[in-house]
Amino acid sequence: MFDLLPPLNDHNLPWMDTIHPIVVHFVIAMAVISVVFDLIGVLARRPHLFEVSFWNLLFATLAIFVAIIFGQVEAGLANPYGAASEILNLHSTLGWSLAGVLAVLTAWRYVIRSKDPQRLPLAFLAAGGVLSVLVAVQVTLGNQLIWIYGLHTVKVVEATRAGLV
Repeated sequence: MFDLLPPLNDHNLPWMDTIHPIVVHFVIAMAVISVVFDLIGVLARRPHLFEVSFWNLLFATLAIFVAIIFGQVEAGLANPYGAASEILNLHSTLGWSLAGVLAVLTAWRYVIRSKDPQRLPLAFLAAGGVLSVLVAVQVTLGNQLIWIYGLHTVKVVEATRAGLV
């Protein structure tokens, strides 16, 4: 059965390069800009920005599941070592948690939008702040996996295959 799978390249992946970071950057941008548009909409009294925020939140929610799928596959092929294993596990757990948070916020936002699209409760703005903090923590963990531990970089893959790590 494994003969049917494509061979792994010098990044230890069956495709050219990591796809997870590409998709996840859309999630990061859409989630954060959703919070920014909410704040601007409330502070500048421009409720039409709430519509932009809602659609960004909705697409961030959909995109995070694509990011998680590629992230799980790429994490399984990463061969993490030492502390990278702990960070990768935390990053995976927080990724799934963020998917849940985004789904709940999107559903909550849909209800708010259905009742009164011109107003946004302060509790929802606070939840957006929590979302932003969670995204920042997740970005920090992902950056550590790439820039400190070098997962899926050619040098680390070569060292792992040679048994040096």
